[in-house]
Amino acid sequence: MSATTDTNKDRVFIFDTTLRDGEQSPGATMTLEEKLQVAEALDDMGVDIIEAGFPIASNGDFEAVVAVAKQVKRATVTGLARAITADIDRAGEAVRLAQKGRIHTFVSTSPIHLAHQMKKTEDEVIEIIARTVAHARNLIDDVEWSAMDATRTPLEFLKRCVEAAIKAGATTINLPDTVGYAVPDEHEKMFREVIGSVPGAEKAIFSAHCHNDLGLAVANSLAAVRGGARQVECTVNGLGERAGNAALEEIVMALRTRGDVMPYHTEIETTHLARASRIVSAAANFPVQYNKAIVGKNAFAHESGIHQDGMLKNAETYEIMTPASVGIKETTLVMGKHSGRAAFKDKLRELGYTLGDNAFQEAFQRFKDLADRKKHVYDADIVALVDDEVGSVGDRIKLVDMEVVSKTGGVHKCTIVLSIDGAESSVTYEGTGSVDAIFNAIKQGVGQEPNLVLYAVDGVTGGTDAQASAHVRLEMNGRIVSGNAAEPDTLVASARAYLNAYNRLLIERGASAQGAMAG
Repeated sequence: MSATTDTNKDRVFIFDTTLRDGEQSPGATMTLEEKLQVAEALDDMGVDIIEAGFPIASNGDFEAVVAVAKQVKRATVTGLARAITADIDRAGEAVRLAQKGRIHTFVSTSPIHLAHQMKKTEDEVIEIIARTVAHARNLIDDVEWSAMDATRTPLEFLKRCVEAAIKAGATTINLPDTVGYAVPDEHEKMFREVIGSVPGAEKAIFSAHCHNDLGLAVANSLAAVRGGARQVECTVNGLGERAGNAALEEIVMALRTRGDVMPYHTEIETTHLARASRIVSAAANFPVQYNKAIVGKNAFAHESGIHQDGMLKNAETYEIMTPASVGIKETTLVMGKHSGRAAFKDKLRELGYTLGDNAFQEAFQRFKDLADRKKHVYDADIVALVDDEVGSVGDRIKLVDMEVVSKTGGVHKCTIVLSIDGAESSVTYEGTGSVDAIFNAIKQGVGQEPNLVLYAVDGVTGGTDAQASAHVRLEMNGRIVSGNAAEPDTLVASARAYLNAYNRLLIERGASAQGAMAG
């Protein structure tokens, strides 16, 4: 990607790091198939650059970057690399087959990182930048360099680092707010100062990568654009370690909606935003908060009588964008027990799902079962049902049958039948409550003792017949995973969510290299 020119000076390139920085969220590990599904959605949506992973971290990460590089048709595919020759070589090999490939290498620049993590002097860091960026440029024409913890780096030293990276051949310069420390005014000023005073700055595109520790990631990203950045690094749903990254959908729609004060544009097809959100949420097993901007369940919902009155008269009274503009359908009640396969398949297509024959038949049967038990079936019910079905394919541990006995002031007992690698076994166990008995029985049946980090239940839709959406987070041997399930029966949903997380614990994943982060 070349430096900014007069023809694209107002174009903002979208760099998505959901598959790399997003997957670093505890419990957000994705399988190869899930990563490819996410990558396809990003490419279809018009994302300019997809950071597919950290190739040196593990064989699994390397293979995922290779697979994404082979699949993606339009976007540039990049792999992350520390400022180490072996990392850079591995990243170059991983993106070798991409139609457009990039190596993204980084090094710390802040005093606290240099003193405690790298144990290097400023002059040593400058030498590392010059040497490793030049090495990357010898492998590929498109090289991005990042100054980790740029916002806590003295400005004069940051300028020296940027100048060294550009001289060595970097075509993109990323100045990340690694710990979410910046505020918008100072962030804009930093970009403006660096771009305006570093020799050769016009040869590179400058990029912002903001974390959300203070809730300012999107605001800081937009401030960076005002300061001259023309690439923004972000994730779908704001997924990412700690408090997450700047949310792709919020940045894109802010630029589109407020073009009067931010005269910049992206090439994102915004009607794909809701679908991408659902795909990432299902793949990472991270539910989207109801009041999440742009793609949350309540983003276009109105309960207040005053708001409803205004909406009936003119939607613009309380909506600054239309649901359709981000791919959200206004229809709620759509399906029932008399609906056939053709109608169900059409509804799935409308919601953004394409299932194979076996997966479709299983989903349709679960839909019919749900419709028999539930008065009304809403879009949200179908989304939960299908995401749950897709997420359980290939599970080693499956729920066959369950009976729970509860009594006020008495014993809570669960008898559960599990299929483990195809062999069925039955276990009965007690607990302090129904859910405790269920989880105890599962642990007894599987024979391992994970730590329950989180358990939560909410209703997918309203009413006493609503599906219960259960969320479970487990930790074992330092690994944290999440599991979700939706069922009309809260106890069954809880059991299946626990098993969903348990199955994810069984997925082998190589150990990550230290420092697997660029922002």
